Amino acid sequence: MAYNKGTSLNPREEKDDADELRMAVKEVICENHKERLQYEEALIAITVDESLKRYCERIGRPDFWGGESELLVLSKLCHQPIIVYIPEHEHTKGGWGSGFIPIAEYGSEFGKGLKKGKPRKVVRLLYSGRNHYDLLV
Repeated sequence: MAYNKGTSLNPREEKDDADELRMAVKEVICENHKERLQYEEALIAITVDESLKRYCERIGRPDFWGGESELLVLSKLCHQPIIVYIPEHEHTKGGWGSGFIPIAEYGSEFGKGLKKGKPRKVVRLLYSGRNHYDLLV
């Protein structure tokens, strides 16, 4: 999101921003029962693999890496459209191709005309397998 605003972050600022976003997800999912209900799709994604209690313990740790459920929450919480891609060669027969294929989209309603403010630039992420995402620029 900082990149889309033209802001450059040093590694420390990047870590601090990531920690802040992780804590925002934790607050919504783990600490606010009323607000949690607005993120049913994320709750389902979380509880497929583990209990909500266990998830809430893990997300509080600084070594926690987010995945689909966190993208679901953050897109809605930050009014941020997010598109996740995979390398084309992973999808095409024979392993050739140099482009990217979109595999998931979150918060698309925030990339179009909004009632308040202007549309948000899409955050584009490259899915590198097993809950690892890189910024795609």
